[in-house]
Amino acid sequence: MQAKPPNEKAQQQAAELCGAAVRALTGLRELRHRGRSLFLGGQRVHSGAPHSAVDPLQDDFHAQRGAADGIALRLLHSDSELHRRLAPQAAIQRLIFDMLEQLRVETLVSAEHPGMRSNLRQRFRDWSLRFHHDGHADTELGLLIYTIAQVAWSRLSGYPTLAETDDLIEVTRGRIAEFIGKDIAGLRRERLHQAPFAVHALAIARVVDESLLGEPGQDRDAQRIDNEKALSRITLALDFSDESEDSNIATIVTGNSKVLAAQNQLYRVFNREYDRELRAAAQVREAELRQFREHLDTRIFHQGINVPRLARQISQLLATPRRDGWLFGEEEGLIDGRRLSQLVAAPSERRVFRKDQYRFKNDCQLSFLIDCSGSMKNSIDYIAMLVDVFARALDQAEIASEILGFTTGDWNGGRVYQQWQAQGRPQHPGRLNERCHLVFKKAEDGWRKSRRDIAALLKTPYFREGLDGEAVEWACGRLLGRDAERRILLVISDGSPMDSATNLANDEFYLDNHLKHMVEKYDTDAGVEIYGIGVGLSLTPYYRHCLAIDLNESLSNHVFSQILQMIAHARRR
Repeated sequence: MQAKPPNEKAQQQAAELCGAAVRALTGLRELRHRGRSLFLGGQRVHSGAPHSAVDPLQDDFHAQRGAADGIALRLLHSDSELHRRLAPQAAIQRLIFDMLEQLRVETLVSAEHPGMRSNLRQRFRDWSLRFHHDGHADTELGLLIYTIAQVAWSRLSGYPTLAETDDLIEVTRGRIAEFIGKDIAGLRRERLHQAPFAVHALAIARVVDESLLGEPGQDRDAQRIDNEKALSRITLALDFSDESEDSNIATIVTGNSKVLAAQNQLYRVFNREYDRELRAAAQVREAELRQFREHLDTRIFHQGINVPRLARQISQLLATPRRDGWLFGEEEGLIDGRRLSQLVAAPSERRVFRKDQYRFKNDCQLSFLIDCSGSMKNSIDYIAMLVDVFARALDQAEIASEILGFTTGDWNGGRVYQQWQAQGRPQHPGRLNERCHLVFKKAEDGWRKSRRDIAALLKTPYFREGLDGEAVEWACGRLLGRDAERRILLVISDGSPMDSATNLANDEFYLDNHLKHMVEKYDTDAGVEIYGIGVGLSLTPYYRHCLAIDLNESLSNHVFSQILQMIAHARRR
């Protein structure tokens, strides 16, 4: 029997209840949920500790409540500015330091809140067992992190370590005892005082980091890079959405367009004569298209993506139950009139009822809108793999998908800009370039039929500038033109809208503000769920629900999991 997919309404209610609990415990009324995160004064509240992160595809409400209680205690008992000043820069040390501070505040729960104590204990136990069962403790780094977590939690809380994994950590615990034993004792002694506690936490973090770098004389820089890559795989869902003040992910600089405001937000286009909508594959020679497809297939093969598993996750996330006739011969439900004679003949017979029968149906369309500006050329291999694998998985899940792109017909305005100059350069002309929209895969075509067309993404000479707002409007219009209960748009971009001619003739935030207006219009009023995927930076100024990803290393199952979790956590206004 197919598993019941996560209920979006239930997820939203759980987030709201947890947010209300944190507000009640802390007295901070300005705390608000956005996406999967809690924000205070516009800044995200997060602990950095692995056991404080929850996964909507696996964790239930009790897990979310345990994490929320931990966040409340962090707000009450930890000075965030002091923690930020003391925190080490090295990724592994930072994880250990954040985790120990979170464990410290969780021991400060009041005796008046036994329910919180129980929630916190259960949350740590559940995280520990999952970390172990998922194989994260099979590596040296994972085992060290896990051992430190168990030993510190036990010493601080007074609970015994998990019996299920005592054998697993015994050797590692014994090996590091002589190096961190005094500092582990110091954690317990100074748990009421953040600054002295941090001295011991930093010492433990340094010991763990140094123990992973090998013997002196070895290439420690290379080893540190390898360790941090391994760490990124371990912390699968630790911190994937929304920007963070201390994140290494850049955030877009934005502002207000005085020109657009003066025109009452009326976006202008100087000339639409040269605007085009093209089938991208038609712009590529057949032989070149075959080469692109072969290259894409080879790259995807070496990524090791589990497409059937991704298809099941997508179906689980997006499927909704639909009534599909009746189930007859049931022992409870509505009386089936056709079986009354059977009841007369055999009074002990109970199977005379009928029930509604439900089946899960993927009544959804998902579209990808890809920024085909010049700056995206370096990432397009990975973007092509991402959308190709996604389209294939969506096809297996019987969900229609489109792959669209947008660029401009020329650099610096092209023929439209020349016309504007010829007409005496009238003030504030609006958009001054040739819009070019690209179709790589249509919704009515399956992946197999479109696979060669998708490879046209690798043809980059037409990657020029970007008119994001008009592209979002176009993609949403295509979604709304199809019969689907749920419509999802994933916008993949590496920056702000950019057309140099338009910005110079209007102001630098003209296209920027138009994009915000289009996202607000369709995401709020038209019922299209719009998500931003930032390539190397945060798109938070434009999209309520967004994710920053780094595709410089490889494309892994983790990236797909992040995107699905973002969709699962998103709240509709």
